[in-house]
Amino acid sequence: MILYKYLAAFILIITALPTFAQSKGRTEGSGKIEGSVVNAATKETIEYASVTLVSQKTGKPVNGAVTDPKGNFVLTGIAPGTYNVKVEFIDCKPYLKNDVKVGTGTVKMGTVTLSSSATSLQEVTVTGTRPLVENHIDKLVYNAANDLTSQSGVALDVLKKVPSVSVDVDGNVELEGDPNIRFLINGKPSTIFGSSLADALQSIPASQIKSIEVISSPGAKYDAAGTAGIINIILKDSRVQGIHGTANLSAGTRLENGSFNLNVRKDNFGLNAFFSGNEQLNTTSLNTVNRQSMSPAGDTLTMLNQNGQTAFKRSGYQSGLSAQWDITPKDKLTASLNYNHFGNNTQSLTGQQQQVTDATGTILSNTPSTVNGGSQVSENATDWSLDYKKNFSNKDRELDVLVTTSTGKNLSDYYQEQIYPAGGLSASGSRGQNPGTDKETDVSVDYTQPFGKGLTLETGAKGVFERLDNSVATDTLLADKTYSPNANQSYSFTYDRQIYAYYLSTTFSGFHHFLDGQAGMRYEYTNTTADFPGVTIPGYSIWAPALTLLHKFDETQSIKASYSYRIERPDYGDLNPYYNISDPHNISTGNPGLKPEVGHRYELGYNKTFGKGANIYVAAVYRYNSEDIQSFATYYSSLNISGTEYSDVSLTQRYNIGWQSQIGGNFFGSVPVTQALNLRSNIQFGTRTNASPGLATVTGFTFRGNLNASYSFGKDLIAEVFGNYNSSQKTIQGTRPAFGFYTLAMRKTFLHKNASVGLTATNPFNKYVDQSSILYGTGFSQTLLRKVPYQSFGITLSYKFGKLEFKEKEKEHEIDTNPAPIDQP
Repeated sequence: MILYKYLAAFILIITALPTFAQSKGRTEGSGKIEGSVVNAATKETIEYASVTLVSQKTGKPVNGAVTDPKGNFVLTGIAPGTYNVKVEFIDCKPYLKNDVKVGTGTVKMGTVTLSSSATSLQEVTVTGTRPLVENHIDKLVYNAANDLTSQSGVALDVLKKVPSVSVDVDGNVELEGDPNIRFLINGKPSTIFGSSLADALQSIPASQIKSIEVISSPGAKYDAAGTAGIINIILKDSRVQGIHGTANLSAGTRLENGSFNLNVRKDNFGLNAFFSGNEQLNTTSLNTVNRQSMSPAGDTLTMLNQNGQTAFKRSGYQSGLSAQWDITPKDKLTASLNYNHFGNNTQSLTGQQQQVTDATGTILSNTPSTVNGGSQVSENATDWSLDYKKNFSNKDRELDVLVTTSTGKNLSDYYQEQIYPAGGLSASGSRGQNPGTDKETDVSVDYTQPFGKGLTLETGAKGVFERLDNSVATDTLLADKTYSPNANQSYSFTYDRQIYAYYLSTTFSGFHHFLDGQAGMRYEYTNTTADFPGVTIPGYSIWAPALTLLHKFDETQSIKASYSYRIERPDYGDLNPYYNISDPHNISTGNPGLKPEVGHRYELGYNKTFGKGANIYVAAVYRYNSEDIQSFATYYSSLNISGTEYSDVSLTQRYNIGWQSQIGGNFFGSVPVTQALNLRSNIQFGTRTNASPGLATVTGFTFRGNLNASYSFGKDLIAEVFGNYNSSQKTIQGTRPAFGFYTLAMRKTFLHKNASVGLTATNPFNKYVDQSSILYGTGFSQTLLRKVPYQSFGITLSYKFGKLEFKEKEKEHEIDTNPAPIDQP
């Protein structure tokens, strides 16, 4: 019934929206102008060229756009009339076409060529910017370079602004409520995400990010890993001729970071280099845990109270170099080498009170203690890739061969010591080291073949080869205050996984463009070996279909339906049988017997673009995951781990727990209220159900919403406010806490827009964010309150430098003197 209610509501919405949109379209117009822009000297397409539509009646701009990576541009929602079209790009002579008549059809401007004016960067003003959010048939693109409130932050701060993505206070990321996300950097995997996703995303400054692509229903060309979909982080680069770059520096009360980019390109060869680093300053959280547990016989009740504080510090840096060589106009070779490092450490001091009573309430024991502990995590990852692309006489026909290798070295260690100030018990404790290496090599071949204007076929194969080596060394605290190796908790293992894949996919347009779509099938076989004692992991294969259908009502509105089949393979953190005993009352371990989680996702969405840049997107989403991988806590009054006895323990382990379904909606809207004021909002809501044999089925409502308002004061001064709220969520064993924050920002540009200074403030009137959660299971219940410092103030400085130039190999015309004819109805 819940499903029917959501679908009925959604159908009413998309039934009403076209009516509203069409009436709106008659007022603003349904005309369209499209074309492409290339460099006159190199014949390469130009990305980010500014296209401005100027009314001949008023002489004022009425519409605009920037070109995409293939140099194409589209202006939609144009009222009938006569206009001038101006095309501009950095260091190029502008192109102007007058008397462009627009009706209700499409005006095709053909190819516009721009030639160099060979001026320096300081003498150029660029008037066009890419929209902050772009909605494509297969993905959503968030252009982070235009984000103001995240200017002094890191990748996690940018992700909080991306539609369909939510981030909690600890840096855990979900896409439409699902944490199983496949993260890529520039379209390639990296072992930096394997050890600690939150730390990896904290190591990338926001100033280094060009855009973030959200692919919630990936096609067959993409790996089937990640039931939530794919998030691809695109770092800044440039293929523009000349020497130029940017420098960014941010200082704040909670976070400091900086980045430097240098781009060099001469004729058919280019280099891009960058370095970035950041540090999260020492922050101290306050923690309170209250747990009640009943003995299996029901004759005693144990109450454990923990009150403490945890100091946390994180740092990281990245560096990289890439080279692009256009061997011929149709043969391109790209090589890249990146190095990534991050680390964190914690220091904690916790006071404990453990009280045991019998069935009558008589106190049997009351034991105070103090726990002093800490942990440290570090990761060093090196990524390199070599990509060869071959184009043919038909520009849409392409061969792509890509080899990537990522190698990571990680280390995690901990120590904990528990003392009893009242006496009677000897101090106890342990310390452990867990070093490891992780290597992944991917080899892929992709081929695209067009068949006429309405059909394109893509096919390809891929091999993924992973190897993990991990070891654990544990020492136990003795009565004489020295540590002795614990052979029962010291071991090592090797984990190998190979994935072989092949796909076939097609992009088509049929019935006179009534229906556009993408359809494909991907086959993957996974073989896994690990020397876990007594564990054999069977190989398995999957067939992963993907389908997307799109119908355009007109050039301003469309409806889309999609389906994707995805899996989530357990990673080595899920599988590692090592016991984390940094808190002897809350122990965690992996599960080498985990199976892959299987996910099905269905989406029905409606998109509408209005004049002056307004846009809405509304979608209904249904997701069903089987063999659902979740953490599950079990209480033990006494737990023996390799010969060591631990009392009053909550053991957390990952399991395949039944199934999970989610049905809900997603709304995104962007409205330029005035020329100075723009409002943008994203809302997600839905009902999530978790079911597992032997456990009660849990159903709960989830909500995530944000609002962004930006205002331009003129004179290159802009201000922005962003607020975000994630509701609490029911889980199979309790609740997850709600999370909310708000950020204020201002930025002033100067020196011909080559320099800027920005100010940001997050939660300026609240030092802490309270995180309250509940956990319960057979024989126990627990409440947790964490007070996490989240208030911050910061300042950001940015500067662009260098000279851009285009050296023409031969004399060229400034513009296309023979453009394609104009289509009129």
